[in-house]
Amino acid sequence: MMISAGLTKKHFTMKVLSFVFIFLCISFSTKAQVEAKMVRKANKLYEEGKFKEAEIDYRKALDKYKDSYKSKYNLGNSLYKQKKYEEASKVYQELSELEADKYTKSRVYHNLGNSYLESKKYNESVNAYKNALRNNSTDADTKYNLAYAQKKIAQQQKQQQQQQQNKQDNKEDKNKDKQKENQPKPDDKKDKDKEQKQQQQQNDKMSKEDAKRMLDALNNEEKKVQDKLKKQARGGNVKPEKDW
Repeated sequence: MMISAGLTKKHFTMKVLSFVFIFLCISFSTKAQVEAKMVRKANKLYEEGKFKEAEIDYRKALDKYKDSYKSKYNLGNSLYKQKKYEEASKVYQELSELEADKYTKSRVYHNLGNSYLESKKYNESVNAYKNALRNNSTDADTKYNLAYAQKKIAQQQKQQQQQQQNKQDNKEDKNKDKQKENQPKPDDKKDKDKEQKQQQQQNDKMSKEDAKRMLDALNNEEKKVQDKLKKQARGGNVKPEKDW
């Protein structure tokens, strides 16, 4: 019995489509299995505390499956455990921009907040914790961490104010010390007064001696004149003044 050409073509088309669908299902299934296997291996290393090795395997999984949310999330955790907080925060930030359910979002933001907190970026950590609570308002751990980060901000502000006050106080102290240096010291003032007094006494003494010497000189001159007059009186008449 012969089969019409139209019927044969129709069945052939349906079979091709069926084969394609089955092939895609097998491919996706195989891909998911390989990805899951790689993630499981990395997870095992993570649980054993081998965070560096786990990081390497998570990166391998991401190289092969770039859209693997689990691999990226666990990569962030392995980086955090190695205290690579800057790198971890970048991974969590990228994850926060991807589509996910609210519960997963809250976990991502919580870990992002922790990374910022460890990096002492307290304002950023507060914002991350608030985003976590927007997705899961009942998370007690996030509430606690939020309060802790806010307390750190208050302490930081108080410390900055104290440092600024200390700086101002030090500046004022330096100015006072400078003024004191420019003022004469009590001992220096006494020494200076004593020196001036001694100089004045010496000047007074010299003036008295000079006066005595001058007086003696005058007395000597006067004595000479008197002696001369006496000689002239004894020696004869004084010559008269000449007339015209």
